[in-house]
Amino acid sequence: MNGVLIVDKPSGLTSHDVVNRVRRILKQKAVGHLGTLDPLATGVLPLVLGNMTRLAQFYLASEKSYEGVIRFGFATDTYDAEGELVGEPQQPLLTLEQVRQLAGNFLGKIEQTPPPYSAKKIQGVPAYKLARKQKEVVLRPVQVEIKQFEILRLKDTGAHFVARVASGTYLRSVAHEMGRRAGCGAHLESLRRTAVAEFELEDAHTLEELAQATQSGEVENMLVHPRKLLPSLPSVTATDEIASKIRHGRPVNLPELSRAREVKVFYGQRDLIAISTRVAGTLFHPRIVLV
Repeated sequence: MNGVLIVDKPSGLTSHDVVNRVRRILKQKAVGHLGTLDPLATGVLPLVLGNMTRLAQFYLASEKSYEGVIRFGFATDTYDAEGELVGEPQQPLLTLEQVRQLAGNFLGKIEQTPPPYSAKKIQGVPAYKLARKQKEVVLRPVQVEIKQFEILRLKDTGAHFVARVASGTYLRSVAHEMGRRAGCGAHLESLRRTAVAEFELEDAHTLEELAQATQSGEVENMLVHPRKLLPSLPSVTATDEIASKIRHGRPVNLPELSRAREVKVFYGQRDLIAISTRVAGTLFHPRIVLV
């Protein structure tokens, strides 16, 4: 089976756990994901199946959107609700306006230190493996971009927010740093991803729904329509002759798309057969062939 499937990831599972479950449900080995979600987090987890795993390279820098809750009063070693308490709990005296002012400091391009419990590697070893062994974890700050960070309301000590961020941004680190600046500690209590690139929650299906669809033979109806993939790239529908050349990795002339750098090539309405790159003029060479 080839296609893109959006899973609504449940809390408590790693992204790799979800991939393994989908492999078992579909009885298919070629399954990958587009963007890791922490075990605590839920929401949009795009999976690529079969030949569509070759599309992963186009989603490495995808923008992501979230909603969640930052809990003020104490920090944790993982920067989220699954971690161990760090320091003494406090009763924060924060107003909604004060929290919004704090949040404003994180908008735009900022330097951010990833959490010690993260997949960032230190001399080839994931930081979380070192942290679990209580070894020193020293991670360098990296530049990230937070395009939207809006505090919707403050209920008790929980700040409910929506955010839109560039790839590589840790909202756990944002929560931790906000708590440090507020002087009372904070952690990410909950997180739900609402979008990755062009994929949104309305496209997502639970693992239970996928299992039921597999039994009824309706999995194909769950896949994202190929015409919706990579919307920033123009599309062209290939003739039999052009499709044959592309399937053999040969360059083709696409005069109607002479100004495009990369294009999606379809055979018929649903068969995405290649992503092709312009070589010169109207000559395009298949960057990846999907059939």
